[in-house]
Amino acid sequence: MKKKLLVATAAMAVSAVQAQEVIKIGHAAAVTGQVAYFGKDTENGARMAIEALNARGVTIGGKKVTFQLMAEDDGGDPKQATSVAQKLVDARINGMVGHETSGTTIPASKIYYNAGIPQISPSTTSPKYTQQGYNTTFRVVANDVQLGQALGRYATGTMKVRRVAVVDDRTAYGQGLVTEFSRSLQKQGGSVVAREFTHEKATDFSTIITRIRASKPDMVFFGGMSATAGPMLRQMKQLGMNVRLMGGDGICSDEIFKLSGGTMADGQVVCAEAGGVQGEAKVGMDKFRADYKKRFGIDVQINAPYAYDAVMTMAEAMVKAGSSAPAKYLPVLARIQYKGVTGPIAFDERGDVRDGTVTLYGFKGGKRSVITVTK
Repeated sequence: MKKKLLVATAAMAVSAVQAQEVIKIGHAAAVTGQVAYFGKDTENGARMAIEALNARGVTIGGKKVTFQLMAEDDGGDPKQATSVAQKLVDARINGMVGHETSGTTIPASKIYYNAGIPQISPSTTSPKYTQQGYNTTFRVVANDVQLGQALGRYATGTMKVRRVAVVDDRTAYGQGLVTEFSRSLQKQGGSVVAREFTHEKATDFSTIITRIRASKPDMVFFGGMSATAGPMLRQMKQLGMNVRLMGGDGICSDEIFKLSGGTMADGQVVCAEAGGVQGEAKVGMDKFRADYKKRFGIDVQINAPYAYDAVMTMAEAMVKAGSSAPAKYLPVLARIQYKGVTGPIAFDERGDVRDGTVTLYGFKGGKRSVITVTK
């Protein structure tokens, strides 16, 4: 009799677990290749959110649910990103967090839009992403217009820079950031004295550095990632060019010091992260960073807390809508007001985060530290 009772109880427990709705949240980023540390960072942030939701025990529409992260590697490649997007759509995900770069996020966004699946990027900054007219696209970080304006103001106002050579890596992210920075620089009275380009897998920069050096700039502005900027800094040093370097969140990682071969001088690099908190809100961010290190044994790179908030914001919309069906919670997501670890989250009519902040960083001893948080 006891055996039968135990078997029946176990069967009921299994049945209860099976009866729970499984909500699939997709995530895609480059977790292999030159900038894998950025991709793994956002994946880890999304995973922390999934674990927190399941530990909390979330009920949607009166039914307890379980969240599942479906993580994919898009290799930072636009073609691979669209293949990954279709794979996740075919797996019937309820929502998408990603992709990581503008070059992967923009082409993938059409696939999610066609499937009616809400997509929140924790790191894409190109304005084009939310200018496509898709009601499924959202982001929780500031865009390149805000980044470029903040960097332009700081370069001319605080750094007293007037002559700038600009270089981009020919990606959607790099070109967009350089364009917005150049506009801001010129608006503030500065000038672009040289414009060069490279590509994200380049290793030899001697030709463009030689041309840039001839233009006698006060500073070089780079639109691209630290995997390219680091070696560029090393070669600048070798060619006797010791000017400062500025860029966006793509170079805003301690990895840039290692990638420069230790040649990066204190105060030489200034970068901006599309987001940031200060004051009382910093307590929550500091706790997140500590929890992240405890969970994964490494420090946050940049966008992990934004990936965390992207998942949490999506889950909150589902709870408020009483449904995880994309068509039902999408309108709620569009008008959501959520207090995250990265600050308050609400979206404008395009899907851009309202009142997006920008954090400027400098480096000392190979480690970055906050200069200021601005809008």
